[in-house]
Amino acid sequence: MTAPIETTGAAAEAQPEAVLKGVEQKRIEGRSLGQIAWLRFRRDKVAVAGAIVVILLIAVAALSRPIQSLLGLDPNNPNQSLIDPNTTLPKGDFGGMSGDHPLGVDPKFGRDLLARILEGSWVSLIVAFGATLLSVAIGTVLGVVAGFYRGRVDAFISRMMDVFLAFPLLLFAIAISASLQGGAFGLEGLPLHISVLIFVIGFFNWPYMGRIVRAQTLSLREREFVDAARGMGARGPFILFRELLPNLVGPIIVYSTLLIPSNILFEAALSFLGVGIQPPQASWGGMLNQAVKYYEVDPQYMIVPGLAIFVTVLAFNLLGDGLRDALDPRSR
Repeated sequence: MTAPIETTGAAAEAQPEAVLKGVEQKRIEGRSLGQIAWLRFRRDKVAVAGAIVVILLIAVAALSRPIQSLLGLDPNNPNQSLIDPNTTLPKGDFGGMSGDHPLGVDPKFGRDLLARILEGSWVSLIVAFGATLLSVAIGTVLGVVAGFYRGRVDAFISRMMDVFLAFPLLLFAIAISASLQGGAFGLEGLPLHISVLIFVIGFFNWPYMGRIVRAQTLSLREREFVDAARGMGARGPFILFRELLPNLVGPIIVYSTLLIPSNILFEAALSFLGVGIQPPQASWGGMLNQAVKYYEVDPQYMIVPGLAIFVTVLAFNLLGDGLRDALDPRSR
């Protein structure tokens, strides 16, 4: 027989009991799908920066009125003393920028641009979020029903999507918005304009969400958990709302964050064309409309609202791309 090998030093100290004892003190915990997605999202620095900007924009929009009161600003208060009577342009350089008016004032009226940007922020975000919510609600319900039941139900809903997608949406939105400017449904003024924009943008954009949800549902309905639910006696409505919809949350969230900037641009386009938010209420698209007359002599008036739209749309797009990569890494 061979003599037993003696170990000394560090090798002798690393006994199995000591290793197991350390493991018992710190248990290994599993991670949920949400935690894994959050870790992926945190590694994407660009998406995190977009999320921070989005949070700041939402906070500024929600607190725009208190911020204006705190700074003593009024978006609709004209100040003719800041306008040169000979040129009808702001006095001074860079559109009348000063300590009291850090972004300058608008030509002809002398209204503070910072106040009007703050006032227009909540209008744009309310319209964008409201229209997105309406599109998501209609598109999700019809998309999941079409993908699950298939057959005639799928054919009818799919043809309905094709009809809506065939509409010249911009012209249709202009016609509806222009015809309802005076008053309708017991509403008038700003509440009417916001409601009309939310309806027009949201109702006619639902097929985009519907197609995505339908495609995802066609894939999910063939999965094992759906077959197991059927085997346990579950019926269609239970499978739709308890089995399929929870698995569609990721794609719905991702596409919603990408739909919001499109709706912001659409609202700005309608306001720019004069059929959206009506003056003197401030809106980013309306400010661009008024700046067209002065962009050669006072480019500041066009740059400020243009940058506001650019930064907002870019931040939401970066956030949406980051969420897509975090929730569905196979799509990269």
